[in-house]
Amino acid sequence: MSTAHVLLGLLAGGPRHGYDLKRAHDERLPQAKPLAYGQVYSTLGRLERDGFVEQSGHEQEGGPERTAYVLTGSGRDRLDQWLTEIEPPAPYVTSTLFSKVVVALLAADADRARDYLTAQRIAHMTRLRELTAVKSAPGATVGDVVAADYAIGHLDADLRWLQTTLARVADLQKEVTA
Repeated sequence: MSTAHVLLGLLAGGPRHGYDLKRAHDERLPQAKPLAYGQVYSTLGRLERDGFVEQSGHEQEGGPERTAYVLTGSGRDRLDQWLTEIEPPAPYVTSTLFSKVVVALLAADADRARDYLTAQRIAHMTRLRELTAVKSAPGATVGDVVAADYAIGHLDADLRWLQTTLARVADLQKEVTA
């Protein structure tokens, strides 16, 4: 995810200050990692430097002064361009899950790899239950449901891989340790 592009998208609705952008990000992307305030402000600084946003005023409502930012024409163009770019499927297996199984086989044995796969499956199932509960929770928004569906799809794929790999551990060990 590009934090800069998400902030540009949030600014497409009108001027906002950093605190409001952080809050809107965390509300609109409910299953995403929450943004740190420092990340928001450093990203706004780069966006301003690059001409994609500009300051549009200052507010002070019983607290510290807050600078509002607005999307520029260049910022709107960059956002529109990003929204048309297709994300390529990941070209490499960069999963920690995969790496741990191979390393368990190299550093230990098939039983250690099976133990890891079993424990990881339990953790995935627990998270799957949590996400399923999010979808049916009172007050769940469509954004909550869509985010949970996305995460559930990825967990489901991981669970299928974990089960398949459990069945192949002995063969994988022969290949890895050869």
